[in-house]
Order: sequence, then structure tokens, then C-alpha cells
Amino acid sequence: MAIKVDVKACQEALDLVTRYGTSHSAAKATGIPQGTLHRRVEIAVKMGLKPNTKSDTLPVEVELRAKVRDLQAQIASFHRETLDDRYVRERIIKLSSSTTEIPGWVIKPDKKAYEHGVPTLFASDWHWGEIVHPGQVNGVNEYNLAIAQDRAKRMVERTINLLHKTLVNPVYPGIVFALGGDMVSGDIHEELQATNEVEIMPTVLDLWGVLAWCIERLAEAFGKVFVPCVSGNHGRNTHKIRAKGRNFTSFDWLLYNFLAKRFESDKRITFFTPDGPDAYYRVYNHRYLLTHGDQFRGGDGMIGALGPIIRGDHKKRSRNGQIDMEYDTMILGHWHQDIFLKRLIVNSSLKGYDEYAYSNNFGFEPPSQQLWLTHPEKGITIHMPVLVDPEEREIETEWVSWAGGHQTEYGVPSRARS
Repeated sequence: MAIKVDVKACQEALDLVTRYGTSHSAAKATGIPQGTLHRRVEIAVKMGLKPNTKSDTLPVEVELRAKVRDLQAQIASFHRETLDDRYVRERIIKLSSSTTEIPGWVIKPDKKAYEHGVPTLFASDWHWGEIVHPGQVNGVNEYNLAIAQDRAKRMVERTINLLHKTLVNPVYPGIVFALGGDMVSGDIHEELQATNEVEIMPTVLDLWGVLAWCIERLAEAFGKVFVPCVSGNHGRNTHKIRAKGRNFTSFDWLLYNFLAKRFESDKRITFFTPDGPDAYYRVYNHRYLLTHGDQFRGGDGMIGALGPIIRGDHKKRSRNGQIDMEYDTMILGHWHQDIFLKRLIVNSSLKGYDEYAYSNNFGFEPPSQQLWLTHPEKGITIHMPVLVDPEEREIETEWVSWAGGHQTEYGVPSRARS
């Protein structure tokens, strides 16, 4: 049976290979498979066809196919870059908008009544799902899901108590509940994969319920809640932290958007989750930059984390000054230390002291979260860190001593016993 030959296609292939020199170059330029071009050229030669050397332009159909291929590649690239952001938020989570404006009560003071200012409760580094064994940190801390749940609820109740009972006739227009990342422990290290209490998906679901309760309770106590959010480095599902699409590979980011969906119809609560690593917002005229803090690296045994944090703050201020986005105070987590300065505020952690800090001889930090007030005229005023352990908890360490040539263990230093 005779095979029908497309003479036009064979002539076109011969012209293309002649123009580009090789079938490989012609295939790369036009998108036609190299094998197809090669077969057509062989048929053209057998048919006695000659290359058309009079025209320097590509056949119209070939040129159009090349343009279509380029456009398809651009569209595919665009979809890859925007899928996580728009598609997840608007199609899967069904959020009405991917951007949120800062609510008016955060920016404009109420002229009708004196206000103490807007309180900010800074929550970060909860490492939900991680386990800290007391025996591995000399008994100074213990952490698991049950303890994490108690600490989160205690943090909220103590915040309400501090703000409503330590000041005379307090008036607040609402509260800022900043979420600074590393909310989940994640699987970024082999030891975490082996020792986390539960897998990442159940961890996210459990934390979602606890954070939803925290936000609802704060809304009941203060009327309105503004929730700016940034992702950390522990919640990622990639081997290394990414510069491009950082948030879209983070369980922190997914958690924030599910929470935003949960409170979408509640006019008391507003979320702000930017696509980048930093969140910019104002409380009255005071400008804040919220970031996780994993961008800053270094430190030494003398100055500790303060060196890299101050250097990082200097770099951010220099960069932001060039793009007209200056800020007054940077707030960050990551370092699990309570540092409160005029230019920067560093958060401790809900998890508290762990095996990594103990084995590296880092200074002891009790589990706590930062709380402060921003006054409409005076800026940052009252600072009240929220300790999240029960008041009756005591740190007990075991000392080994020798009495009468026999080794004994005591719950207090041996010199304290007669």
C-alpha cells in the first residue's frame, strides 16, 4: 500500500534545516521534533527536492507555531508562579480576596475616649508537634502537644488579665495578634522526623483549632483583632528555604489562610498575610516590620544573637530607605530570646528551652511571648512579657554527690545538705 507523502511539509523541513544548519538547531528554533525534521529531510532528498534559498523568512505557519510555543511556555511559567497564591486562596480555600488592608481602628485613634493604646501580643516559635524530654535538658523544661495546648490558652488568658487588671480603667480599640512563624515543628531535620509527636498534617489541624480558639477569645475580650502573619523556616516542605515562593511551600502560610477563611465573615477579625517574608503595617503612626528572623545568621559566644540581629536590622533599614518603606521597629522570632529594644523586638518561644539549646550551651529562656502597648502619641510604652508556664512550676535539677564513699542523688545541690 502506497504511503501518502506531505510534499509541502518535506519542503518546509528541508528549508528549515538548510537555514539553521542542523536539524537540532531547526527543532530548537521552531518546536518541531528533531526526529520529525530528520525523516522529512530524508524523504525530500529522495524526492529530489531542492532547498529554497531565495527567501530569508520562515514560512508563515512555522513562524506562527514558534510564537504559539513561546506563548504557551510563558503561560505555563505564569501558572506555576501564581498557582499556589491565587489558586489556593481563591479556588481551594475560597477566600474572597488575596490582599487585606489594615483596619482603620489600628491606624486612627478614637477621639471620643482616652486610650491606653493598641496592645500587641506577639506569638511565634510554637513548634507545634515537637517533643522536649525533661531528662535531656536537666529537667528545666518539658514540651508536647498537651503542654503546648495549655501554654497557648494560658498565654491568652494571662494577656487578657494583664491588660484589663494591671492598668486603671483601660480602654483598647482592639488588639494586634502578630503571628511570626515556626508555628509548627515541621520535618526539616531528620531528628524531628523521628521524634515529632505526630505527622505534619494532624499537627496543622490540631494547631488550627487552638489558634482559632485564641483569636475568638481575644475578639471577645478586646472587640477587634488584627492578625498580621509571616512564615517561618520550620514549616516548609522543601529541603532548603526558598527565596522565590517562600510562603507557598510553608505550612505556616497554609495555616494562616485556613484561619482567615474560618473568620472571613467575622467583621471583628482582619488577617494580613503578605506573599513575601516581611509584613509592613502601622499601629497609629508607629511603623512595624514583622519578619521571622531566619534571614539573619551568625553570632558568637560573647554577643550571641544580638550581633546578627542588629546587622540584619541595619541591612533592612538601608534597603527599605532606598524604596521608601522605612520602619520604626522590627519585630521577629526565630532566636527564642526575649530582647526588647526601641528599634527591635525579639520574641522568645512557646516551646521553651530544648535539647538543641542545652547541648549548645545557650542561655536559659523560660517559655514566654512578647506583649506591649503602642500609644497614639508616644509610640511603644508598656512592655509585659507573658510567661506561659503554670505559676507553681519549679525547676528541679538533680545533683550527684558522694557521702561516705557511696554515690547518692539529691534533688538539690549537695552543699545545701548537712
